[in-house]
Amino acid sequence: MVDRIKHNAPVLVIGLGRFGAATAGQLDRLGREVLAIDTDAALVGKWADRVTHTVQADARSIEALRQLGAEDFSIAVVAVGSSIEASVLITAN
Repeated sequence: MVDRIKHNAPVLVIGLGRFGAATAGQLDRLGREVLAIDTDAALVGKWADRVTHTVQADARSIEALRQLGAEDFSIAVVAVGSSIEASVLITAN
């Protein structure tokens, strides 16, 4: 049986470009806890007061993701590159 993901589960957003920032902002407005990660310090600073948590990190590094606790998230939005269709990943832990 597949575990259901809680409707208020925290969301990991990787990338704070247009799609990632819009997604993180909307999730925050909906009352969701958000951890947003980007390599760009300016974007991380811009969103620091807009979402629950922001971190400057390279999400291509498995070690960085482990240190941030990425494996504890049931929902992740990977908003990097140009394919929006490839940006949503939902897993059941």
